Amino acid sequence: MNRPLVTVVMNCYNGEAFLRRAIESVLAQTWKNWEIVFWDNRSTDTSAEILKSYEDSRIRYYYAPTHTFLYEARNYAIEKANGELLAFLDVDDWWFTDKLERQVQKFEDPDVAVVCSNFWIENEIKNKKWVMYNAPLPQGRVLDSLLRDYQVGLLTLMLRRSALPSDTPPFNPRYHIIGDFDLVIRLAAAHKVASVDSPLAAYRIHGKNETSMRRMMHAEELENWMNEMRNDSKISASPSFNLVLTKILYILALDTLLSGKKCDAFKHIKRMAWGMHKLRASLAFLLPTIFIKKLKN
Repeated sequence: MNRPLVTVVMNCYNGEAFLRRAIESVLAQTWKNWEIVFWDNRSTDTSAEILKSYEDSRIRYYYAPTHTFLYEARNYAIEKANGELLAFLDVDDWWFTDKLERQVQKFEDPDVAVVCSNFWIENEIKNKKWVMYNAPLPQGRVLDSLLRDYQVGLLTLMLRRSALPSDTPPFNPRYHIIGDFDLVIRLAAAHKVASVDSPLAAYRIHGKNETSMRRMMHAEELENWMNEMRNDSKISASPSFNLVLTKILYILALDTLLSGKKCDAFKHIKRMAWGMHKLRASLAFLLPTIFIKKLKN
C-alpha cells in the first residue's frame, strides 16, 4: 500500500450536462496514481464524445453491451478495474482536489476496508448549499452505528478491493437504490470503517436525482434487505437492526399522507418504534403538504 492505484468507477447514462466537472475534479486530484473506468450504460447524448475529448491514458471508456440497472452496471465497471482501492463518482457529482489523497492515507490501517467523508449538498433548484453532516462520522467497528444512522455517501466511498466478497458480485444487482448501503453494511460487519470529517465532495440536487424519484422503491428494497439479513447472525443481532424497519415505515407513512391516505399512514406510524421518526411522522398529520415534503427530504 505504498502508492496504491485507485480505480475511479464512473457510471454514466446521459450525463452530458454535468460530466465535464466530474472528470475535471478527478484530473485535479493531488493523488495522481488513479485510473477512471468509465462505464457508459448506452447513453444517447454526447457523454461519450465528452469523455473521449480528454486525452489521458488513465481514462478508459467502456460501452455497455446492454443497458442495465445501476448496481449491475457498477459491478461490470469493477470487473475492469486494476486498482487496489475503489472509489465511486457519479457524473453529476464532483470531488475536492485532496479527496483521494486524504482517504488513501486511512488504508494504512490494514483492518480498514471502507473509508468515507463528509460532503456538501448543492441544491441547484433552490440555489442553496450546506454540509451534509454536522457531527463526527463513525470510525472503527461501527456496524451498529451505521444501522442506526447511515452516514456514508456513495460519492465519498472508497473500498479496499481485497475485502470485497469473492463468491458474489460486490453490489447486489437486484437493488436499484440501496446497493451501496447493502455492501457497506456487509463490509462493516467484518471490517473497520474510517472517515474524514471534513467535506471532500459535492452532491448535486438538480431535480433528476434517481433516489429522489424512487422513494417507494427505496422502502421496498429496504424491506427485502431486512428479510434477507435476518439470516445473517451478526447483522441481525445488532441492537439497531430493527431501526431499519422504522425508517421503512417512516418513508411509507409520509408518502401515503401525501397521497391523501391518512388511514394507511396511521397504520404505518402505529407500527413504528418510539423515537424521532415516529414523532416527526405523527406531527406530519397536522402539517400542510409543503412541510410534509420537507420532512421527506
